[in-house]
Amino acid sequence: MKNNLGLKELSDKELQERLEAEQMQLVKMKINHAVSPLENPNLLRTTRKNIARINTEISLRKKA
Repeated sequence: MKNNLGLKELSDKELQERLEAEQMQLVKMKINHAVSPLENPNLLRTTRKNIARINTEISLRKKA
């Protein structure tokens, strides 16, 4: 089931900040996972999906 991130209520600037934070988190998780396995490797997938949701919301706003 899709997580309700409340993206529609955020401003454009907040969306960009959230996107950068999620991308940095993903990079850190990938590095940590390469060194020693994460307790929950599904977090990588969840973070990638959150990034995609944020990008989708940004592109929808640009079209409107």
